Amino acid sequence: MAVHDPRRAQQHATRAAFFIPGFTIATWAPLVPYAKLRAGLDEAGLGLVLLCLGMGSLLAMPLAGALAARQGCRRVMLASTALMVACLPLLALASDPRLLGLVLLALGAAMGAMDCTMNIQAVAVEREAARPMMSGFHAFYSVGSLAGALLATLLLGSGRGPLATTLAVAALVAVLCACAAGAWRPDRAPAGTRVFAIPRGAVAVVGAVCFVSFLAEGAMLDWSAVYLHEVRQVDVARAGWGFVAFNVAMTITRLLGDGVIARVGSAPTVAIGGLLAAGGLALVVLAPDLRASLAGHALLGIGCANIVPVMFSLAGRQRRMPVHLAIPAVTTLGYAGVLAGPALIGFVADGAGLAAALLAVAVALALAALLGARTAGRELRA
Repeated sequence: MAVHDPRRAQQHATRAAFFIPGFTIATWAPLVPYAKLRAGLDEAGLGLVLLCLGMGSLLAMPLAGALAARQGCRRVMLASTALMVACLPLLALASDPRLLGLVLLALGAAMGAMDCTMNIQAVAVEREAARPMMSGFHAFYSVGSLAGALLATLLLGSGRGPLATTLAVAALVAVLCACAAGAWRPDRAPAGTRVFAIPRGAVAVVGAVCFVSFLAEGAMLDWSAVYLHEVRQVDVARAGWGFVAFNVAMTITRLLGDGVIARVGSAPTVAIGGLLAAGGLALVVLAPDLRASLAGHALLGIGCANIVPVMFSLAGRQRRMPVHLAIPAVTTLGYAGVLAGPALIGFVADGAGLAAALLAVAVALALAALLGARTAGRELRA
């Protein structure tokens, strides 16, 4: 007779929690051209509408931490998933720019709340397992992203319209949520516990390291193809392979990351990863041909892969701030790197050139990783 293991069930449910937002947001990427045409937007208008997605996430993350403390992770993740499911078909129907912006604001809020709360759950599950698990959890976000992009592209390519595509994705998300939600944690913070705080000490350092790591990820998403095409003269049809190499390498490395961290240790993983990522980004900039540049993208993905998971684990172990305060702070700072980073790179590139801007990110990666490794070593000894 099989014995139910609640810890194993929570581990699988946490992987599902990471898969869901990756799967959902990846569906939006192939729908952007349809939404742009339907709403009659030009490039500037589309940029403003897309900003709503990030703004929703940034606004929701601190609130999600407070709600998780008061209501438990399960309720917040259930509400966040329900909002994602509701928003998906609206993305295929909204024809007014303002309505599309409001839907994206709501979707961003759901994504941000889920991102914050699933990491709070992951910290608790990893702590009870007494072994590294965070890299594997984060890998399932990437797996979900790849699966969502592939499914949406296949459905749209086979003649299914945006509405049918979003309904199919929403149904799959709802089924996965129904299967996993029973093992999402209902823990609440003790009554009277603070729900907001300014990050300090190790949490501030962890947030800064995550900001730089996410900045590098945002650079690959928004600037990789531009650099390969405009600076390295790679054909525009092949320029997107750089981000593919980065994403696949990161996903595979995260799937293997927990074992690496267990053998090597958190601090060396961050230090070596950051230096490897910095070298990979330098190779992207200086590579003489596309093949060498793709190798640089892959090295960057391998190096960055386990920095953020280790930092989230560290945020869960430090004792200067409660977890329900530390995780939202780190998540918000990290996500700010995704949003603000590409714009900062563009600003620097306008004055010094895109190659110089990307090399500055490489230097920042190396410095941030060494700082993060030092902090991890100090906190583990405390």
